[in-house]
Amino acid sequence: MFAVRGITRRWLFNTFGVILIILFVLIIAFAVVIQNFYYSGVFQILNGRSTELVNIFNDSEDFIQTARLYVENFPDKELMELMVINEDGKVVITSTGFAPDNAQSMPDYTAAMKSKDHFADWHGNLSSGENVMALTRVIVDDNGQSVGAIRYVVSLEEADRKIFIAIAAVCLVGIVILFFIFVSSTYFLRSIVRPVKEISQTAKKIAQGDFNARINKFYDDEIGDLCDTINYMAGELGTADKLKNDFISSVSHELRTPLTAIKGWAETVQLDGFRDKRTLEKGIGIIIKETERLNGIVEEVLDFSRIQEDRMVLIMDKIDILAELDESIYMQRERAHKENKHIVYDEPEILPAVLGDRNRLRQVFINIIDNALKYSNAGGVVTVNVEEVEGFIHIVIADNGCGIPAEHLPKIKQKFYKANQTVRGSGIGLAVADEIVRLHKGTLNIDSVENVGTTVTISLPVIQPEDEAAAEPASEEEKG
Repeated sequence: MFAVRGITRRWLFNTFGVILIILFVLIIAFAVVIQNFYYSGVFQILNGRSTELVNIFNDSEDFIQTARLYVENFPDKELMELMVINEDGKVVITSTGFAPDNAQSMPDYTAAMKSKDHFADWHGNLSSGENVMALTRVIVDDNGQSVGAIRYVVSLEEADRKIFIAIAAVCLVGIVILFFIFVSSTYFLRSIVRPVKEISQTAKKIAQGDFNARINKFYDDEIGDLCDTINYMAGELGTADKLKNDFISSVSHELRTPLTAIKGWAETVQLDGFRDKRTLEKGIGIIIKETERLNGIVEEVLDFSRIQEDRMVLIMDKIDILAELDESIYMQRERAHKENKHIVYDEPEILPAVLGDRNRLRQVFINIIDNALKYSNAGGVVTVNVEEVEGFIHIVIADNGCGIPAEHLPKIKQKFYKANQTVRGSGIGLAVADEIVRLHKGTLNIDSVENVGTTVTISLPVIQPEDEAAAEPASEEEKG
Protein backbone atom coordinates (compact mmCIF):
# COMPACT_ATOMS: atom_id res chain seq x y z
CA MET A 1 0.00 0.00 0.00
CA PHE A 2 1.15 3.53 -0.65
CA ALA A 3 1.38 6.14 2.11
CA VAL A 4 -1.73 8.15 2.71
CA ARG A 5 -0.34 11.54 1.77
CA GLY A 6 -0.26 13.99 -1.08
CA ILE A 7 -2.73 13.13 -3.85
CA THR A 8 -4.11 10.17 -1.91
CA ARG A 9 -4.85 12.25 1.15
CA ARG A 10 -6.50 14.98 -0.90
CA TRP A 11 -8.64 12.39 -2.64
CA LEU A 12 -9.69 10.78 0.66
CA PHE A 13 -10.61 14.12 2.19
CA ASN A 14 -12.23 15.53 -0.92
CA THR A 15 -13.69 12.97 -3.33
CA PHE A 16 -14.18 10.05 -0.93
CA GLY A 17 -15.38 12.40 1.81
CA VAL A 18 -17.96 13.95 -0.52
CA ILE A 19 -19.14 10.48 -1.57
CA LEU A 20 -19.52 9.48 2.09
CA ILE A 21 -21.56 12.59 2.85
CA ILE A 22 -23.77 12.06 -0.22
CA LEU A 23 -24.41 8.41 0.71
CA PHE A 24 -25.14 9.38 4.33
CA VAL A 25 -27.64 12.01 3.22
CA LEU A 26 -29.28 9.56 0.79
CA ILE A 27 -29.58 6.89 3.50
CA ILE A 28 -31.11 9.42 5.94
CA ALA A 29 -33.54 10.56 3.24
CA PHE A 30 -34.42 6.95 2.42
CA ALA A 31 -34.98 6.20 6.11
CA VAL A 32 -37.37 9.14 6.41
CA VAL A 33 -39.23 8.14 3.25
CA ILE A 34 -39.55 4.45 4.22
CA GLN A 35 -40.70 5.36 7.71
CA ASN A 36 -43.30 7.75 6.36
CA PHE A 37 -44.41 5.04 3.93
CA TYR A 38 -45.01 2.42 6.62
CA TYR A 39 -46.43 4.85 9.19
CA SER A 40 -48.74 6.32 6.56
CA GLY A 41 -49.96 2.81 5.75
CA VAL A 42 -50.76 2.16 9.41
CA PHE A 43 -52.49 5.52 9.66
CA GLN A 44 -54.61 4.78 6.58
CA ILE A 45 -55.75 1.50 8.16
CA LEU A 46 -56.69 3.21 11.43
CA ASN A 47 -58.42 6.08 9.65
CA GLY A 48 -60.38 3.65 7.47
CA ARG A 49 -61.61 1.80 10.54
CA SER A 50 -62.58 4.98 12.37
CA THR A 51 -64.72 6.30 9.52
CA GLU A 52 -67.16 3.38 9.92
CA LEU A 53 -68.07 4.65 13.38
CA VAL A 54 -70.29 7.34 11.88
CA ASN A 55 -72.68 4.71 10.56
CA ILE A 56 -72.51 2.48 13.67
CA PHE A 57 -73.26 5.18 16.24
CA ASN A 58 -75.53 7.35 14.07
CA ASP A 59 -78.86 6.13 15.49
CA SER A 60 -77.58 4.69 18.77
CA GLU A 61 -79.01 6.06 21.99
CA ASP A 62 -76.90 3.89 24.31
CA PHE A 63 -73.26 4.63 23.46
CA ILE A 64 -71.75 2.11 25.89
CA GLN A 65 -73.97 -0.77 24.76
CA THR A 66 -73.35 -0.08 21.09
CA ALA A 67 -69.60 0.31 21.71
CA ARG A 68 -69.50 -3.01 23.56
CA LEU A 69 -71.14 -4.77 20.60
CA TYR A 70 -68.71 -3.04 18.23
CA VAL A 71 -65.74 -4.20 20.26
CA GLU A 72 -67.01 -7.77 20.56
CA ASN A 73 -67.59 -8.03 16.81
CA PHE A 74 -64.44 -6.14 15.78
CA PRO A 75 -62.58 -8.34 13.20
CA ASP A 76 -59.04 -6.92 13.61
CA LYS A 77 -58.49 -7.55 17.29
CA GLU A 78 -55.24 -9.36 16.47
CA LEU A 79 -53.88 -6.35 14.64
CA MET A 80 -54.85 -3.50 16.93
CA GLU A 81 -56.30 -2.74 20.34
CA LEU A 82 -59.73 -1.08 20.59
CA MET A 83 -60.67 1.15 23.53
CA VAL A 84 -64.05 2.61 24.48
CA ILE A 85 -63.85 5.90 26.38
CA ASN A 86 -66.90 7.27 28.20
CA GLU A 87 -67.94 10.88 28.35
CA ASP A 88 -65.80 11.38 31.47
CA GLY A 89 -62.65 10.38 29.62
CA LYS A 90 -62.29 6.99 31.30
CA VAL A 91 -61.49 3.82 29.38
CA VAL A 92 -64.38 1.45 30.17
CA ILE A 93 -63.91 -1.32 27.60
CA THR A 94 -60.85 -2.77 25.77
CA SER A 95 -60.63 -5.40 23.08
CA THR A 96 -57.87 -7.22 24.98
CA GLY A 97 -60.18 -8.16 27.84
CA PHE A 98 -57.75 -6.78 30.43
CA ALA A 99 -58.64 -4.04 32.88
CA PRO A 100 -58.00 -0.68 31.30
CA ASP A 101 -55.00 1.38 32.45
CA ASN A 102 -56.42 4.84 33.02
CA ALA A 103 -53.03 6.09 34.20
CA GLN A 104 -51.67 5.86 30.63
CA SER A 105 -51.76 9.23 28.91
CA MET A 106 -53.79 9.53 25.70
CA PRO A 107 -52.56 12.59 23.77
CA ASP A 108 -54.70 11.71 20.75
CA TYR A 109 -57.89 11.65 22.88
CA THR A 110 -57.06 15.04 24.37
CA ALA A 111 -56.40 16.49 20.93
CA ALA A 112 -59.57 14.94 19.47
CA MET A 113 -61.71 16.51 22.22
CA LYS A 114 -60.36 19.91 21.23
CA SER A 115 -60.54 19.32 17.48
CA LYS A 116 -63.46 20.64 15.42
CA ASP A 117 -63.31 17.38 13.46
CA HIS A 118 -63.52 15.33 16.68
CA PHE A 119 -60.56 13.35 15.41
CA ALA A 120 -56.81 13.15 16.20
CA ASP A 121 -53.87 10.74 15.95
CA TRP A 122 -50.59 10.28 17.79
CA HIS A 123 -47.60 8.00 17.74
CA GLY A 124 -45.00 7.58 20.40
CA ASN A 125 -43.89 5.32 23.21
CA LEU A 126 -46.13 3.96 25.94
CA SER A 127 -44.97 3.86 29.54
CA SER A 128 -43.85 0.29 28.82
CA GLY A 129 -41.55 1.59 26.07
CA GLU A 130 -43.55 0.10 23.20
CA ASN A 131 -43.76 2.29 20.09
CA VAL A 132 -47.40 2.66 19.01
CA MET A 133 -49.70 4.69 16.81
CA ALA A 134 -53.11 5.68 18.25
CA LEU A 135 -56.15 7.30 16.65
CA THR A 136 -59.21 8.58 18.54
CA ARG A 137 -62.56 9.57 17.08
CA VAL A 138 -65.05 11.32 19.43
CA ILE A 139 -68.74 10.35 19.12
CA VAL A 140 -71.17 13.25 19.51
CA ASP A 141 -74.99 13.38 19.79
CA ASP A 142 -77.40 15.43 17.73
CA ASN A 143 -76.65 18.46 19.89
CA GLY A 144 -72.94 18.21 19.25
CA GLN A 145 -72.18 17.01 22.75
CA SER A 146 -69.60 14.28 23.31
CA VAL A 147 -71.04 10.97 24.47
CA GLY A 148 -67.76 9.06 24.35
CA ALA A 149 -64.90 8.07 22.05
CA ILE A 150 -63.41 5.08 20.33
CA ARG A 151 -59.62 4.76 20.37
CA TYR A 152 -57.56 2.49 18.10
CA VAL A 153 -54.02 1.55 19.14
CA VAL A 154 -51.55 -0.31 16.88
CA SER A 155 -48.04 -1.45 17.79
CA LEU A 156 -45.40 -0.12 15.38
CA GLU A 157 -42.81 -2.72 16.27
CA GLU A 158 -43.47 -4.79 13.14
CA ALA A 159 -43.37 -1.69 10.98
CA ASP A 160 -40.14 -0.57 12.71
CA ARG A 161 -38.65 -4.01 12.07
CA LYS A 162 -39.43 -3.75 8.37
CA ILE A 163 -38.07 -0.19 8.31
CA PHE A 164 -34.88 -1.36 10.02
CA ILE A 165 -34.45 -4.22 7.52
CA ALA A 166 -34.95 -1.83 4.57
CA ILE A 167 -32.49 0.72 5.98
CA ALA A 168 -29.96 -2.03 6.78
CA ALA A 169 -30.26 -3.31 3.21
CA VAL A 170 -29.66 0.18 1.83
CA CYS A 171 -26.68 0.67 4.18
CA LEU A 172 -25.26 -2.66 3.02
CA VAL A 173 -25.65 -1.58 -0.60
CA GLY A 174 -23.97 1.71 0.29
CA ILE A 175 -21.07 -0.13 1.96
CA VAL A 176 -20.67 -2.35 -1.11
CA ILE A 177 -20.71 0.73 -3.34
CA LEU A 178 -18.11 2.43 -1.14
CA PHE A 179 -15.97 -0.70 -1.20
CA PHE A 180 -15.99 -0.87 -4.99
CA ILE A 181 -15.36 2.88 -5.23
CA PHE A 182 -12.45 2.55 -2.81
CA VAL A 183 -10.96 -0.45 -4.65
CA SER A 184 -11.32 1.15 -8.09
CA SER A 185 -10.07 4.50 -6.82
CA THR A 186 -7.13 2.85 -5.09
CA TYR A 187 -6.19 1.21 -8.38
CA PHE A 188 -6.66 4.52 -10.18
CA LEU A 189 -4.59 6.40 -7.60
CA ARG A 190 -1.86 3.79 -7.85
CA SER A 191 -1.83 4.34 -11.61
CA ILE A 192 -1.14 8.03 -10.96
CA VAL A 193 0.97 7.97 -7.80
CA ARG A 194 3.42 5.29 -8.94
CA PRO A 195 4.33 7.00 -12.25
CA VAL A 196 4.46 10.41 -10.53
CA LYS A 197 6.79 8.95 -7.89
CA GLU A 198 9.04 7.50 -10.58
CA ILE A 199 8.87 10.77 -12.53
CA SER A 200 9.94 12.63 -9.38
CA GLN A 201 12.85 10.26 -8.74
CA THR A 202 14.00 10.38 -12.35
CA ALA A 203 13.66 14.18 -12.46
CA LYS A 204 15.96 14.39 -9.42
CA LYS A 205 18.53 12.24 -11.22
CA ILE A 206 18.28 14.49 -14.29
CA ALA A 207 18.63 17.58 -12.07
CA GLN A 208 21.80 16.03 -10.62
CA GLY A 209 23.26 15.61 -14.11
CA ASP A 210 22.31 12.03 -14.96
CA PHE A 211 20.94 12.72 -18.44
CA ASN A 212 20.83 9.00 -19.26
CA ALA A 213 18.04 8.45 -16.71
CA ARG A 214 14.73 7.45 -18.30
CA ILE A 215 11.17 6.88 -17.06
CA ASN A 216 9.31 3.67 -17.83
CA LYS A 217 6.09 4.52 -19.67
CA PHE A 218 3.22 2.86 -17.77
CA TYR A 219 0.16 4.05 -19.68
CA ASP A 220 -0.62 5.59 -23.04
CA ASP A 221 -2.37 8.65 -21.61
CA GLU A 222 -1.49 12.10 -20.24
CA ILE A 223 0.90 10.52 -17.71
CA GLY A 224 2.48 8.58 -20.57
CA ASP A 225 2.81 11.80 -22.58
CA LEU A 226 4.51 13.43 -19.58
CA CYS A 227 6.93 10.48 -19.36
CA ASP A 228 7.72 10.84 -23.07
CA THR A 229 8.23 14.58 -22.66
CA ILE A 230 10.59 14.19 -19.70
CA ASN A 231 12.54 11.44 -21.49
CA TYR A 232 12.80 13.72 -24.53
CA MET A 233 13.89 16.59 -22.28
CA ALA A 234 16.56 14.38 -20.70
CA GLY A 235 17.84 13.45 -24.15
CA GLU A 236 17.93 17.08 -25.27
CA LEU A 237 19.66 18.13 -22.02
CA GLY A 238 22.19 15.35 -22.52
CA THR A 239 22.84 16.51 -26.06
CA ALA A 240 23.09 20.14 -24.93
CA ASP A 241 25.44 19.15 -22.11
CA LYS A 242 27.66 17.24 -24.52
CA LEU A 243 27.65 20.18 -26.93
CA LYS A 244 28.48 22.51 -24.04
CA ASN A 245 31.39 20.31 -22.96
CA ASP A 246 32.59 20.08 -26.55
CA PHE A 247 32.28 23.87 -26.81
CA ILE A 248 34.32 24.39 -23.65
CA SER A 249 36.93 21.95 -24.91
CA SER A 250 36.96 23.61 -28.33
CA VAL A 251 37.16 27.15 -26.95
CA SER A 252 39.88 26.06 -24.52
CA HIS A 253 41.85 24.68 -27.43
CA GLU A 254 41.14 27.77 -29.53
CA LEU A 255 42.40 29.98 -26.71
CA ARG A 256 45.37 27.79 -25.86
CA THR A 257 46.77 27.79 -29.41
CA PRO A 258 47.24 31.58 -29.78
CA LEU A 259 48.27 31.90 -26.14
CA THR A 260 50.99 29.31 -26.69
CA ALA A 261 52.15 31.16 -29.78
CA ILE A 262 52.13 34.51 -27.96
CA LYS A 263 54.02 33.10 -24.98
CA GLY A 264 56.55 31.32 -27.18
CA TRP A 265 57.32 34.31 -29.37
CA ALA A 266 57.35 36.67 -26.40
CA GLU A 267 60.07 34.50 -24.81
CA THR A 268 61.92 34.36 -28.14
CA VAL A 269 61.77 38.15 -28.52
CA GLN A 270 62.87 38.57 -24.91
CA LEU A 271 65.97 36.41 -25.49
CA ASP A 272 66.99 37.18 -29.07
CA GLY A 273 64.74 39.88 -30.42
CA PHE A 274 66.83 42.86 -29.50
CA ARG A 275 69.91 41.33 -31.16
CA ASP A 276 68.05 40.12 -34.30
CA LYS A 277 65.78 42.73 -35.83
CA ARG A 278 64.23 40.21 -38.23
CA THR A 279 63.27 37.89 -35.37
CA LEU A 280 61.86 40.85 -33.47
CA GLU A 281 59.66 41.96 -36.37
CA LYS A 282 58.44 38.44 -37.03
CA GLY A 283 57.69 37.79 -33.34
CA ILE A 284 55.83 41.06 -32.85
CA GLY A 285 53.80 40.38 -36.01
CA ILE A 286 52.79 36.92 -34.82
CA ILE A 287 51.94 38.23 -31.35
CA ILE A 288 49.71 40.93 -32.86
CA LYS A 289 48.04 38.40 -35.20
CA GLU A 290 47.41 35.89 -32.42
CA THR A 291 46.18 38.65 -30.11
CA GLU A 292 43.66 39.67 -32.76
CA ARG A 293 42.63 36.03 -33.05
CA LEU A 294 42.14 35.85 -29.27
CA ASN A 295 40.13 39.03 -29.36
CA GLY A 296 37.91 37.57 -32.12
CA ILE A 297 37.22 34.43 -30.05
CA VAL A 298 36.36 36.50 -26.96
CA GLU A 299 34.09 38.80 -28.97
CA GLU A 300 32.33 35.81 -30.50
CA VAL A 301 31.67 34.37 -27.02
CA LEU A 302 30.47 37.77 -25.78
CA ASP A 303 28.14 38.11 -28.76
CA PHE A 304 26.73 34.70 -28.05
CA SER A 305 26.20 35.67 -24.40
CA ARG A 306 24.34 38.83 -25.50
CA ILE A 307 22.13 36.78 -27.81
CA GLN A 308 21.37 34.26 -25.07
CA GLU A 309 20.36 37.06 -22.70
CA ASP A 310 18.55 39.01 -25.44
CA ARG A 311 20.88 41.97 -24.92
CA MET A 312 22.22 42.41 -28.43
CA VAL A 313 21.43 45.92 -29.66
CA LEU A 314 21.87 46.90 -33.29
CA ILE A 315 22.92 50.38 -34.43
CA MET A 316 20.67 50.65 -37.45
CA ASP A 317 21.47 52.94 -40.36
CA LYS A 318 20.94 53.19 -44.10
CA ILE A 319 23.95 51.37 -45.51
CA ASP A 320 25.43 50.28 -48.83
CA ILE A 321 25.50 46.51 -48.48
CA LEU A 322 27.98 46.16 -51.39
CA ALA A 323 30.53 48.32 -49.59
CA GLU A 324 30.39 46.17 -46.46
CA LEU A 325 30.58 42.93 -48.44
CA ASP A 326 33.47 44.24 -50.53
CA GLU A 327 35.44 45.19 -47.40
CA SER A 328 34.79 41.75 -45.87
CA ILE A 329 36.07 40.02 -49.01
CA TYR A 330 39.12 42.29 -49.10
CA MET A 331 39.98 41.30 -45.53
CA GLN A 332 39.94 37.60 -46.50
CA ARG A 333 41.78 37.81 -49.83
CA GLU A 334 45.28 37.79 -48.34
CA ARG A 335 44.49 34.74 -46.24
CA ALA A 336 42.99 32.96 -49.26
CA HIS A 337 46.15 33.75 -51.29
CA LYS A 338 48.43 32.32 -48.55
CA GLU A 339 46.33 29.12 -48.40
CA ASN A 340 46.29 28.78 -52.22
CA LYS A 341 42.54 29.34 -52.38
CA HIS A 342 40.56 31.72 -54.54
CA ILE A 343 37.68 34.11 -53.92
CA VAL A 344 35.63 34.92 -57.01
CA TYR A 345 33.41 37.95 -56.67
CA ASP A 346 31.55 39.67 -59.49
CA GLU A 347 30.34 42.89 -57.87
CA PRO A 348 27.07 44.33 -59.23
CA GLU A 349 27.07 47.96 -60.37
CA ILE A 350 24.41 49.17 -57.90
CA LEU A 351 21.88 47.77 -55.44
CA PRO A 352 19.27 49.39 -53.18
CA ALA A 353 20.36 50.30 -49.66
CA VAL A 354 19.40 48.23 -46.62
CA LEU A 355 18.63 49.18 -43.03
CA GLY A 356 21.23 47.51 -40.87
CA ASP A 357 24.15 47.58 -38.48
CA ARG A 358 27.24 47.82 -40.70
CA ASN A 359 29.61 46.28 -38.15
CA ARG A 360 27.33 43.32 -37.40
CA LEU A 361 26.62 42.60 -41.08
CA ARG A 362 30.34 42.78 -41.84
CA GLN A 363 30.83 40.30 -38.97
CA VAL A 364 28.34 37.92 -40.62
CA PHE A 365 30.03 38.16 -44.03
CA ILE A 366 33.50 37.59 -42.55
CA ASN A 367 32.26 34.59 -40.57
CA ILE A 368 30.63 32.92 -43.61
CA ILE A 369 33.63 33.59 -45.90
CA ASP A 370 35.99 32.38 -43.15
CA ASN A 371 34.04 29.12 -42.87
CA ALA A 372 34.05 28.69 -46.66
CA LEU A 373 37.84 29.04 -46.78
CA LYS A 374 38.30 26.92 -43.64
CA TYR A 375 36.44 23.92 -45.09
CA SER A 376 37.96 24.22 -48.59
CA ASN A 377 41.07 22.36 -49.64
CA ALA A 378 44.08 23.97 -51.29
CA GLY A 379 43.09 25.14 -54.75
CA GLY A 380 39.48 25.52 -53.67
CA VAL A 381 37.25 28.31 -54.94
CA VAL A 382 34.81 30.45 -52.97
CA THR A 383 32.30 32.34 -55.11
CA VAL A 384 30.25 35.32 -53.97
CA ASN A 385 27.18 36.51 -55.88
CA VAL A 386 24.73 39.28 -55.03
CA GLU A 387 21.34 40.08 -56.57
CA GLU A 388 18.03 41.75 -55.72
CA VAL A 389 14.84 39.69 -56.00
CA GLU A 390 11.39 40.96 -55.01
CA GLY A 391 12.49 43.43 -52.36
CA PHE A 392 15.28 41.30 -50.90
CA ILE A 393 19.02 41.36 -51.49
CA HIS A 394 20.45 37.83 -51.67
CA ILE A 395 24.15 37.32 -50.89
CA VAL A 396 25.16 33.81 -51.97
CA ILE A 397 28.52 32.50 -50.73
CA ALA A 398 29.45 29.06 -52.11
CA ASP A 399 32.50 26.82 -51.83
CA ASN A 400 33.62 23.51 -53.33
CA GLY A 401 34.96 22.15 -50.05
CA CYS A 402 34.20 19.06 -48.00
CA GLY A 403 30.51 19.89 -47.52
CA ILE A 404 28.28 18.96 -44.59
CA PRO A 405 26.88 15.44 -44.07
CA ALA A 406 23.09 15.30 -44.42
CA GLU A 407 22.58 14.17 -40.80
CA HIS A 408 24.41 17.26 -39.49
CA LEU A 409 22.79 19.85 -41.74
CA PRO A 410 19.56 20.44 -39.71
CA LYS A 411 21.61 21.19 -36.56
CA ILE A 412 24.41 23.19 -38.10
CA LYS A 413 23.05 26.54 -36.83
CA GLN A 414 22.49 25.32 -33.28
CA LYS A 415 24.67 26.67 -30.51
CA PHE A 416 27.89 24.73 -29.79
CA TYR A 417 27.24 22.36 -32.71
CA LYS A 418 30.21 21.40 -34.90
CA ALA A 419 29.79 18.98 -37.76
CA ASN A 420 33.56 18.61 -38.19
CA GLN A 421 35.48 18.35 -34.92
CA THR A 422 38.86 18.31 -36.67
CA VAL A 423 38.61 21.91 -37.87
CA ARG A 424 39.26 24.83 -35.53
CA GLY A 425 36.30 26.88 -34.32
CA SER A 426 34.05 27.32 -31.29
CA GLY A 427 30.81 26.10 -32.84
CA ILE A 428 28.91 29.30 -32.12
CA GLY A 429 29.88 31.45 -35.11
CA LEU A 430 26.96 30.34 -37.28
CA ALA A 431 24.52 30.64 -34.36
CA VAL A 432 25.64 34.26 -33.84
CA ALA A 433 25.49 35.02 -37.57
CA ASP A 434 22.02 33.52 -37.88
CA GLU A 435 20.74 35.60 -34.95
CA ILE A 436 22.23 38.83 -36.37
CA VAL A 437 20.54 38.21 -39.72
CA ARG A 438 17.27 37.42 -37.95
CA LEU A 439 17.48 40.71 -36.04
CA HIS A 440 17.77 42.40 -39.46
CA LYS A 441 14.47 40.68 -40.44
CA GLY A 442 16.37 38.50 -42.89
CA THR A 443 17.18 34.81 -43.25
CA LEU A 444 20.34 32.71 -43.39
CA ASN A 445 19.93 29.41 -45.23
CA ILE A 446 22.52 26.68 -45.70
CA ASP A 447 22.53 24.04 -48.45
CA SER A 448 25.28 21.48 -48.61
CA VAL A 449 26.26 18.18 -50.22
CA GLU A 450 29.03 16.14 -48.68
CA ASN A 451 32.25 16.16 -50.74
CA VAL A 452 30.65 18.64 -53.18
CA GLY A 453 30.42 21.93 -51.32
CA THR A 454 28.31 24.30 -49.27
CA THR A 455 26.15 27.27 -50.27
CA VAL A 456 25.08 29.92 -47.76
CA THR A 457 22.36 32.37 -48.79
CA ILE A 458 21.87 35.54 -46.75
CA SER A 459 18.65 37.43 -47.55
CA LEU A 460 18.14 40.99 -46.29
CA PRO A 461 15.13 43.23 -46.97
CA VAL A 462 15.60 46.38 -49.03
CA ILE A 463 15.13 49.55 -46.99
CA GLN A 464 11.60 50.99 -47.02
CA PRO A 465 10.67 54.70 -46.86
CA GLU A 466 9.35 54.37 -43.32
CA ASP A 467 12.60 52.61 -42.30
CA GLU A 468 14.71 55.53 -43.53
CA ALA A 469 12.94 57.92 -41.16
CA ALA A 470 13.54 55.59 -38.23
CA ALA A 471 17.21 54.94 -39.02
CA GLU A 472 19.75 56.17 -36.44
CA PRO A 473 23.09 57.71 -37.32
CA ALA A 474 25.79 55.13 -37.78
CA SER A 475 28.04 54.51 -34.78
CA GLU A 476 31.12 52.38 -34.19
CA GLU A 477 30.06 51.54 -30.64
CA GLU A 478 27.41 49.10 -29.52
CA LYS A 479 25.68 48.76 -26.21
CA GLY A 480 26.52 45.43 -24.68
